[in-house]
Amino acid sequence: MASENLFHCTSLALLLLFGFWAFSANTRTLEDASMHERHEQWMAQHGKVYKDHHEKELRYKIFQQNVKGIEGFNNAGNKSHKLGVNQFADLTEEEFKAINKLKGYMWSKISRTSTFKYEHVTKVPATLDWRQKGAVTPIKSQGLKCGSCWAFAAVAATEGITKLTTGELISLSEQELIDCDTNGDNGGCKWGIIQEAFKFIVQNKGLATEASYPYQAVDGTCNAKVESKHVASIKGYEDVPANNETALLNAVANQPVSVLVDSSDYDFRFYSSGVLSGSCGTTFDHAVTVVGYGVSDDGTKYWLIKNSWGVYWGEQGYIRIKRDVAAKEGMCGIAMQASYPIA
Repeated sequence: MASENLFHCTSLALLLLFGFWAFSANTRTLEDASMHERHEQWMAQHGKVYKDHHEKELRYKIFQQNVKGIEGFNNAGNKSHKLGVNQFADLTEEEFKAINKLKGYMWSKISRTSTFKYEHVTKVPATLDWRQKGAVTPIKSQGLKCGSCWAFAAVAATEGITKLTTGELISLSEQELIDCDTNGDNGGCKWGIIQEAFKFIVQNKGLATEASYPYQAVDGTCNAKVESKHVASIKGYEDVPANNETALLNAVANQPVSVLVDSSDYDFRFYSSGVLSGSCGTTFDHAVTVVGYGVSDDGTKYWLIKNSWGVYWGEQGYIRIKRDVAAKEGMCGIAMQASYPIA
């Protein structure tokens, strides 16, 4: 009888163990199926097409890893910002860093301007959003294969000052800078310097519209016929004193300002909402445009930044970065290299 009871106990234990294993395996299968479904939906949303099944599986695994990291960050609930699954979700960290083409060493060759027209500004609004004043065009996207952020940052600032001086908001051509600004240190989709872009606009006597010279996300040949039809021009540019958020505030209070930032941090890459704070480097790899500043509901001061990664990134294409931080360089190095055009 004892042996029979032992047999029944052992059998029951094995059945329970098998059931638990089957349940766990089924759960993992359902989770995997759900993740595969999310990947398919994500591919459709971002127009992703892979060359074969092998590449798709590779990208899926990277996507799965990034999604788990993003969800883990958000579930921790101890940050002032949230992350989201955006167009970079199937890229490794190394692949993402390769997209941004700015080279920090190139700025060592640029002589900073000696003048700063907003040096003696003593009073600025508590908050400011240049979008509300009609000085910011809709969010644009540079794409994943062209390192043209420098052109987008320069154009956004030029669009802003054009609105403020003429009363007309015109979407200007980044592609013209990519194709035609090739005599200096700018290299189209490979790299570029914002100040050199401003110099080109001055020498070129302006830029054409985005509609007449549309963005192609590739290096092209300068279209002289279209390029001569300029609708907006500037007289020069100035640099904001380095490592000085107060000076940057004075400038942004008067017009949109082009800046360089370190976007290599995981939080910046997958930023979705809130005010970005915490760890962030100061090695330049991306150019953006500051189009305002404000204070969040919890009292955190922030910079409002227009990016060139499309509307599916961040807060419909924008990011808020913590302002007035302890580091003189500012969050992500935002105060290190800022400049703006003069009309």
